Amino acid sequence: MNEMKLYLGEVFYFTDSPLLSAENIVYEPDSALCVCDGLVVEAGTSAILLQKYPKAEVVDYQGSVLMPGFIDAHLHYVQTEITGMYGRQLLDWLNQYTFPAERAFADTDHCREISHAFLKELFRNGTTTAVAFSSVHPQSADILFEEAFRYNMCMLTGKVQMDQEAPEYLCDTPEQGEADVRALIQKWHRKGRNKYVITPRFAVSCSPAELEACQRIHADYPDTYIQTHLSENKGEVDFVRTLYPDSPDYLSVYEKYGLLTDRTLLAHAIHLSDSERKRIAKAQAIAVHCPTSNGFLGSGLYEMEKANEAGMQTVMGTDIGAGTSFSIFHTLGAAYQVQQLNGYPMSAFEAFYKATLGSAKALHLDQEIGSFLPGRMADFIVVDYNSTFAQLYRYEYLKRTQAWNIENLLFGLMTHADDRAVRATYIAGQCVHER
Repeated sequence: MNEMKLYLGEVFYFTDSPLLSAENIVYEPDSALCVCDGLVVEAGTSAILLQKYPKAEVVDYQGSVLMPGFIDAHLHYVQTEITGMYGRQLLDWLNQYTFPAERAFADTDHCREISHAFLKELFRNGTTTAVAFSSVHPQSADILFEEAFRYNMCMLTGKVQMDQEAPEYLCDTPEQGEADVRALIQKWHRKGRNKYVITPRFAVSCSPAELEACQRIHADYPDTYIQTHLSENKGEVDFVRTLYPDSPDYLSVYEKYGLLTDRTLLAHAIHLSDSERKRIAKAQAIAVHCPTSNGFLGSGLYEMEKANEAGMQTVMGTDIGAGTSFSIFHTLGAAYQVQQLNGYPMSAFEAFYKATLGSAKALHLDQEIGSFLPGRMADFIVVDYNSTFAQLYRYEYLKRTQAWNIENLLFGLMTHADDRAVRATYIAGQCVHER
């Protein structure tokens, strides 16, 4: 057995949705997290745990918050190099920047270089689980899985499948794509903490035969995930209507091929009808809100309140590289601003829940990640809530006026924090980043 460790700090996590009850919010300012063999033993008052585990090694993070690592539910690791390129609109951006950048992943050395840098940047920003698009090249997914496996990280990814409306150098065929995916599933799905995600890029780039291939694969491996894009941009929505004229709406394309499931992640999902929201909710599929990307490309404003009212599960994604930051803090702050424009002032509790336990529950992974309940993997981050000038002065003002509390702490992280706030990142109890 490995040595038991006690991490001292201010422990914060959720036991269920804060929208259901405030009792689902756990915050203890003078507390500790007990970890052994990469798993959470328990979290509680520091004095009690120090007495209960007198032989445990003590790691002092007092003055910082210990919280579960972030789950980034939608991003493209193969677009790491093109973050912040002049945007225009989605379809133009794909043709001008995305497709040329992804072409380079035919080279395995490039795959390795970018996947290594990508994981380091995730850790630097406090992200411990990611749902990532690779490229059409099977080696792009193979090497990302390999790199994640080295860290014992929970990585969900898959090779992109697409056979139309893209440069020939980035198109597979339904037959070759299916063969590549099946080989990757056999090699990597459930190896370590890796999970395979069937990845039809979006309806525009997939023929009926390509979507049928995805349907067959998921039928044979029902515990794999599915990720795609839905209704990100109005031009995209119109294009799908021309490609699939018999489908009453965009979502129905995926429904027709059995791709709307409780393991399906739908990135963006901005321009939805009430009918589509209800069907997503009924299927228990997952919408991924990507606010920095949606603003950067002028795609639109995700309607969180309508999604909540329909019973949809919404989680958070940076959408690197159209998204402008690897930071979930930055992403949550952008989400707050988007919802303000919609007349829905989303709370800090709702935002952080959707980037931690809410995402874990949507992914059927809440027995593994997302909280500090006993037996969960010790994927956690140590957060300095006074890492910037603005945060420090804000903190001193709130303390002076006796208004300092966990909600103000979290909201300050949403509005001011970035990678500098992450003192340390732990994966399965091992430190993978230290500021």
